[in-house]
Amino acid sequence: MALYVIGDTHLSFSVNKSMEVFGGAWTGYVDKLREGFRVLQEGDTLVLCGDISWGMSLQDAREDFAFLEQFPGRKLILKGNHDYWWNTATKMERFWQEEGFSNLAVLHNNCHFYGELSLCGTRGWFYEEDANGHNEKVFRRELIRLEASLKAAGEREKLCFLHYPPCYQGYTCPEILDLLERYQVRTCYYGHLHGGSHRLAVEGVVQGVEYRLAAADYLGFRPKKILD
Repeated sequence: MALYVIGDTHLSFSVNKSMEVFGGAWTGYVDKLREGFRVLQEGDTLVLCGDISWGMSLQDAREDFAFLEQFPGRKLILKGNHDYWWNTATKMERFWQEEGFSNLAVLHNNCHFYGELSLCGTRGWFYEEDANGHNEKVFRRELIRLEASLKAAGEREKLCFLHYPPCYQGYTCPEILDLLERYQVRTCYYGHLHGGSHRLAVEGVVQGVEYRLAAADYLGFRPKKILD
């Protein structure tokens, strides 16, 4: 039994949005993911930090879910900024059930458990959102979701998973950093950053919380083992 994390798989089996167009590390990325996911075994848990599929609807994303389903272990999925297929938890879970996908679950307004650890998370917030015109309502909603997830963990030791980095190249989201510090999160894993942005990622401790980048291209398209 092991716990893994990876973000930004950007699967596109049913839509024409392959990351192959970017070349470099993304060349052959689906084959790299297929090989990387072979580390998964029955009883493992894999947290997917958003940007799972380019599909515009659940049906569009079906083949991408099927790709994830073929590998052993539980997959916990949180929302990324490109997950346009995202729907209510009820609709997503019903769709997965109807399609026979039994090892996919949502990490959103809730938390899951791995042994004595609690696994918390939400999409988060990034300065790009501010650049597009700060939406206070959406921002506050993300804070509420994150705190709801952290509260659901109770007194257990907490790991947090976000799509957006809460700190990056001098940018910080103080409200998220403060929440993670207040709830004594041990480590926060995040995605979203690609290519040249990797060198600007925060990898280390901020306000008592350890931050680690888990974007697929940063990890070499192989899930990062957090613990056994």
